Amino acid sequence: MANLHQQDLTQQGSHQQSLDLRALRQRYRDGETPESVIAQIYEQIAAYGDPAIWIYLAPLADSLQRARALQQQDLSLLPLYGVPFAIKDNIDWEASPTTAGCPAFAYQPTASATVVQKLCAAGAIPIGKTNLDQFATGLVGTRSPYGICRNPFDARFIPGGSSSGSGVAVAAGLVSFALGTDTAGSGRVPAAFGNIVGLKPTKGQISTKGLVPAVRSLDCISIFALTCADAATVLQVAGGFDPEDAFSRAALPLTLPDLTALRVGVPDSQHLKFFENAAAEQNYQAALERLWHLGCQPVPIDFRPFAETVPLLYQGAWVAERLAAVGDFLAQQPEAIDPTVRQIIADGSQYDAVAAYRSFYQLAELKRQAELQWAQMDVLALPTTGTIYSLAAVEAEPLKLNSNLGTYTNFVNLLDLAAIAVPNGFQPDGLPTGLSLIAPAWTDQALCRLGAAYHAAVGGLLGATTVPLPPLELPELPELAGLPTCIEPSQPDWIKIAVVGAHLSGQPLNPQLTNEQGRLVRACRTQPIYRLYALAGGAVPKPGLVRMNGQGYAVELEVWELPAAGFGRFVNNIPSPLGIGTIILEDGEVVKGFLCEPFALEAAPDISQFGGWRAYLASL
Repeated sequence: MANLHQQDLTQQGSHQQSLDLRALRQRYRDGETPESVIAQIYEQIAAYGDPAIWIYLAPLADSLQRARALQQQDLSLLPLYGVPFAIKDNIDWEASPTTAGCPAFAYQPTASATVVQKLCAAGAIPIGKTNLDQFATGLVGTRSPYGICRNPFDARFIPGGSSSGSGVAVAAGLVSFALGTDTAGSGRVPAAFGNIVGLKPTKGQISTKGLVPAVRSLDCISIFALTCADAATVLQVAGGFDPEDAFSRAALPLTLPDLTALRVGVPDSQHLKFFENAAAEQNYQAALERLWHLGCQPVPIDFRPFAETVPLLYQGAWVAERLAAVGDFLAQQPEAIDPTVRQIIADGSQYDAVAAYRSFYQLAELKRQAELQWAQMDVLALPTTGTIYSLAAVEAEPLKLNSNLGTYTNFVNLLDLAAIAVPNGFQPDGLPTGLSLIAPAWTDQALCRLGAAYHAAVGGLLGATTVPLPPLELPELPELAGLPTCIEPSQPDWIKIAVVGAHLSGQPLNPQLTNEQGRLVRACRTQPIYRLYALAGGAVPKPGLVRMNGQGYAVELEVWELPAAGFGRFVNNIPSPLGIGTIILEDGEVVKGFLCEPFALEAAPDISQFGGWRAYLASL
């Protein structure tokens, strides 16, 4: 059921032409000029009538001049020829001041951000600077003195933040793509609320030189687009190592398995929260069904390490990074900052260096636990948000509801993951929902391909426009040919080995595996036919695993694999009473692994009831 605002937009956009890159490029091949396209866009911006989208809209004459200059260039040589785009106003564009959503903070940059320079050099035409939650602090899109962007589907609801203006500009069909930023989810939440694509690249893949930092060690410049193929094209232009950005990283692209071999992680029900929104929950379940129909394999995972990482962003030392970014301005002009934003940033003062290190240690533990889950899955599929809120609800509870919106987004940068948010259909009230596909760092382009296949299965219109989603276009990624998948299949000359104690990830003897190029395959349990004992003596405490004739316990373990030569060296150094035998895993797979000689068990306590070595150590 479409709401009145959606109906109005449909009437306004009955003549609307698509701005997706494939359609726009065809228009140029057919003889249309960038100057003509830019003129039409300004007409559409005026007809749409939401000035809160823009903090700075370039004068039409300036944009037409840029378009005319571009017409002297060769279309075939510029991947973004004549493509209009918008820039979140915490990213420098030399044509306008940068405000970060705070007029008193505004400054005039002497040069455009690296990413803006790259896009313009590829033929893209910047239209203006977009509104945001002040200092990129928020997921709601309501914390700005420049007004609140209209949600393009229902003006009573939030547009999502902090990249609200960029998300709405793309959803309304006013630009082909827009730059946002994403520290806690700001590049994904507006995408979900606008029925568009939001790509949060791997940290450091797009240069942040020229970005007003929020949490500098976590900040990412993100991409809003109408299709996943468009997001992939923009990323290819925008990404790349920048020696002038201390947080830039050299790319190490990874692919993902084909759909029929793709393992998709799904959280247990206790970690799924929809905040009493039954329609959003139903849409997420429908998303999982679509993935299964595409051939993906569902894998139940323990979501706990991801969920426990979420609060670190706003209840840990990373809040102090926000204070490090704008603390001097806060001290000088506190009244110039939105009260909610001011409260969040000021809270950073309560964290000292000791608290920071404790937060770092906690995150390291959670990362290691998350790695065990990644050994079992290739992609994590989550709701982009559990629900959407009205403007009135957010005004009444700004902090709590903002926190709820970060349930499935806050952990991604902390755990160094890549993510793409894609449309996932509509609720009965006409509001859109989104699905996030998340994978390890450097799988960005592979996620675009997966997202494109999923988006095609959903279908529908592009954003809030009247333009149908074009036929499936998988992004062309020739530069990824021959690269390893994120989790490579075992090779014939590699041998699996199960470890239950001091060789587990994070335990003292684990380097004996990694030094032989060992790699973690998965974490699981044995069949319930074993007992575990705490062995006496030795510089490093170790357990002993013994198979029983009758009933035993399922014992936690990790399966690693080693090159054949490395396996031989590793086994040669195993001391008595331990040895290598055959272990049966919970799913029936048989692998080599550590077993113990019976003579060593006479004085060893039986610790089987703990279910594994880590749980036993924790009990001590």
